[in-house]
Amino acid sequence: MINDSAAEDPAGPDAYLARLPIGERPPVPTDGAPSWDIFPYEGELTVRVLQPPVLPEPPRHGEDGPESCKQCARPDSDFLWTDEHWRLSTIDEPTGLPAVLLLQPRAHHDLLDLPAELSARLGPMLQRVERAVLSLGGIGRVHVNRWGDGGAHLHLWLIARPEGLTQLRGSTLPLWMDVLPPLPAEVWAERARRIAVAMAAEGGTAHR
Repeated sequence: MINDSAAEDPAGPDAYLARLPIGERPPVPTDGAPSWDIFPYEGELTVRVLQPPVLPEPPRHGEDGPESCKQCARPDSDFLWTDEHWRLSTIDEPTGLPAVLLLQPRAHHDLLDLPAELSARLGPMLQRVERAVLSLGGIGRVHVNRWGDGGAHLHLWLIARPEGLTQLRGSTLPLWMDVLPPLPAEVWAERARRIAVAMAAEGGTAHR
């Protein structure tokens, strides 16, 4: 007989939480990310104390719909490039990486409720943004990331890794973004402009 109680389900969420060392400081794993040659930090590390869950989770920005969403309210002029369905931006402050971009649908959707038509367009659009970033030259790879814990409006990060810097490869690239000395503001702006122009060459409007 199937037990309907999540608390008694060994594979359920309550049982999962019960196994966690809440309130304790987990040990640094000997074979985890801090031991990788791509990890940007070295020396003695300490894992933070694991905090208890906050349930229900606090709402993300824009959770109530487009009326409460700052992304929906932004004018196209805030973005590098836009078209009928998508908008592409960069972060305001320069980083030490060649390019850091955010792609989002114009309409207020998260990944889970992205309409089928837009979902079908997403793959080709990601390819198009990658081509625009690669056109800068000196790019080894363009990483695509989606987290979504802060905002309910879908946004995908595209983060460029410099060619040849294999120490920056893999999942730790966003950590290196905080470590490397930032590009001069005028260089950051010019690289963003070139990406916008490359995107507009295949349609849409460049705003830089």
